[in-house]
Amino acid sequence: MSRITMSHEEFEGLVRDAMDALPEWTIPTLEEFAVLVEDAPAPGSTRPGTTLLGLYRGIPVTAHGGRVPGSMPSTITLYRLPILAACASREDVAPRVLKVLGHEVGHAMGIPEAELRELGWY
Repeated sequence: MSRITMSHEEFEGLVRDAMDALPEWTIPTLEEFAVLVEDAPAPGSTRPGTTLLGLYRGIPVTAHGGRVPGSMPSTITLYRLPILAACASREDVAPRVLKVLGHEVGHAMGIPEAELRELGWY
């Protein structure tokens, strides 16, 4: 359990700030999907001993060229409580949110894991 407490609303503000801080070249892709905040992954949705900070659900835009009109958007979900637990202080939360969001946007764009690491989005 996290030593850091932060309301859902305050955390969502950090997510909005992180969205604004992403590189400009990610904006067209970011507009294609929904960014959600949940407290934690659903019970049983992760392997024992693993921590999930964020999750991209969808088909990378490189695989289909954009969202099909009328279809549900792909989603990025950031998990508030695991992110807070991964931080040593409140000051660590905003940079961690940006890193997790950037990582999941990278997955949405089809960027390989090695390149995500080069970008610092690991």
